[in-house]
Amino acid sequence: QLQLVESGGGLVQPGGSLRLSCAVSGFTLDYSAIGWFRQAPGKEREGVLCISRRGTTWYYSDAVKGRFTISRDNVKNMVYLQMNSLKPEDTAVYYCARRENYCSGRSNEYDSWGQGTQVTVSL
Repeated sequence: QLQLVESGGGLVQPGGSLRLSCAVSGFTLDYSAIGWFRQAPGKEREGVLCISRRGTTWYYSDAVKGRFTISRDNVKNMVYLQMNSLKPEDTAVYYCARRENYCSGRSNEYDSWGQGTQVTVSL
């Protein structure tokens, strides 16, 4: 079975940084795109960043551009989301999800999801 497990969330002050990790099993990253999504209380889920099989970054929102970066380690079967200059509005549950080969703007085209990790940005 395909499985994704997020980790690295927690409480951080505004302006701080966090790195989220997504450990995958049951499939190879060589043929996968991994997207990061988030859902804040009372809001709909939104896409953050995605990295394709070929390493191309897909930006879902200008709100994180210039602050967040996505990377992958195919040998370790890990995908990372580096978050810098965090703002209170970044507070959300962050999810990683898998789609075959390439990124998509449609979240329902991702066929496997992790359980999420909580990120809270507050003083």
